[in-house]
Amino acid sequence: MNAPLRKSRPYIFWGQTQSLCETCLKLVPTKIQILDNEVWYEKRCREHGVQSTLVSTDAAYWRLCKDFIKPGDRPLQFQQRTEFGCPYDCGLCSDHEQHSCLALIEITEHCNLTCPVCFAESSPARTKFTPLATVEKMLDALVASEGEPDLVQISGGEPTLHPDFFEILDAVRARPIRHVMINTNGLRIAREKDFVARLAENRRGLEVYLQFDSLQRDALIDLRGADLRKIRQQALENLEHYGVSTTLVATIKRGVNDAEIGDIVRHALTWTCVRGVTLQPVQDAGRNENFDKNTDRIMLSEIRKRVIETGVFGDKDMIPLPCNPESISIGYGLRNGEKVLPLTSLIPQEQLVAVMPNTISPEKYPVLREKFVDLFSLSSGPLNTSERVCELLCCLPSFQVPEGLSYENVFRVTIVQFLDRFNFCVGNVKRSCIHFVTEQGAIIPFDTYNLFYRNGKIDGIRAALRGDTHREATQREEMPR
Repeated sequence: MNAPLRKSRPYIFWGQTQSLCETCLKLVPTKIQILDNEVWYEKRCREHGVQSTLVSTDAAYWRLCKDFIKPGDRPLQFQQRTEFGCPYDCGLCSDHEQHSCLALIEITEHCNLTCPVCFAESSPARTKFTPLATVEKMLDALVASEGEPDLVQISGGEPTLHPDFFEILDAVRARPIRHVMINTNGLRIAREKDFVARLAENRRGLEVYLQFDSLQRDALIDLRGADLRKIRQQALENLEHYGVSTTLVATIKRGVNDAEIGDIVRHALTWTCVRGVTLQPVQDAGRNENFDKNTDRIMLSEIRKRVIETGVFGDKDMIPLPCNPESISIGYGLRNGEKVLPLTSLIPQEQLVAVMPNTISPEKYPVLREKFVDLFSLSSGPLNTSERVCELLCCLPSFQVPEGLSYENVFRVTIVQFLDRFNFCVGNVKRSCIHFVTEQGAIIPFDTYNLFYRNGKIDGIRAALRGDTHREATQREEMPR
């Protein structure tokens, strides 16, 4: 009767994963803890001790993501054998769970800006342009892996500066690739109307992925090193004039531009050429000047809350993307001018629940489930969204599909959180569906490429792993029998 009372731990032990030591980048065992409404990783490195890192401020949404996981689609072929285990065999190796929903082809390291935040570390001082023949081989490697790739993003550096830019665009068109995005800072688009006119000649299946971080000078100086407000305005005017589909993409940094998320979404709706907004929490990779984990990190959950506060999409509308639910949240709506009718609000609650695994039996609404998953999949490609919307709405007898519904009537907000040394999770990176294609024909997840492969750090890691394996084998041979 006098035994001391046992005490409960102050958190819920949700499970275990492998993350990265934030100092040495080695894989380390990691507890997943839920504390009140927050999700934390507690990492334990032999050399650098225990590290606690916040990974979500919304435990309920984080749990919901688990209900959206679906079987991954395998690529047609893999480029790398599995030797060391994830994340050290990227190429893709056969241990990867998801094909390339979106593939990036970097065609230059050269840029007309030196942004303080740039995962590629591009600048005017870098002068490399990937030869057209090499780009064609990269595209062929992707086609061999995907058959008919859904979405290729031409990137850099600043890809519009490549001397063979339009020839590269022709090379994409010559292959069975459904859609192409141009990842650009917009300087050339703002300054050269003839360039935009030529883009417009190729606009079928093409979209401009326009850097648009802020409407404020100070935030642009912090993120891009220049006041680009007039450039962004002129770029959008030119894209609007020629009717080129555009997505505004913002890198979000706490205390710099996170308070503007609502303003950016509402600003996007003032342009008829803009089909949506993509919001990316800053990834601590490449050039990230003066970055402080404690003050600058921002999580998908926080950005999602800011989107919901805009009133454009509600809590039930911003849902996890099934191919990689913990890293991507997306909402679709039907647009009429600056007004948006969220798509998920059109679906009766019992039918929406029916398409979620592990709840009501999905067999009850098999067609709705198929169309729902097709729409909320990055691999469907943004430019056939209107077709997916029509197919989904036709499954709802209570809703009449608007006549002439096209891509111009669709508006989306996407939040894409890439992994870095803080929030890295082996399970999440295995589901990564946004990949780089290298000049050697390797296909590497965005997250691991920027962490290990872009700078060649992987060579030293693999050498160390081979040395450890050799030492372990030698020790086993020397043990007395």
